[in-house]
Amino acid sequence: MDKQECNFCRADAPRLNAEQIQQELTVLPGWQLLNEQGEEKLSRQFSFKDFASALAFTNQIGAFAESIGHHPDLLTRWGSVTVTWYTHKIGGVQQGDFLCAIETELLFSRQNTG
Repeated sequence: MDKQECNFCRADAPRLNAEQIQQELTVLPGWQLLNEQGEEKLSRQFSFKDFASALAFTNQIGAFAESIGHHPDLLTRWGSVTVTWYTHKIGGVQQGDFLCAIETELLFSRQNTG
């Protein structure tokens, strides 16, 4: 995925409905749908052995986000990182947010096996 492929921040991006979101969540164990002030968001907390590992993962997510021009909410703590994807301009979740969640899973998997 790169910036040329990414149209995440378009105001006319099609917002997924609750049924579509629930169907997509079946392939992303550990991810949940949040509703914060009327905005639906995809979120997952990842666990790490220490702060340095959590920070390294945060930096990997940050580099990915910069490369595509779409940025999650990130909360980094000792031993955990919470990643939340949604599209600000539509106030909800679109297909691209799921693609970002999948990429997040891949980055987590690589960090824990590499």
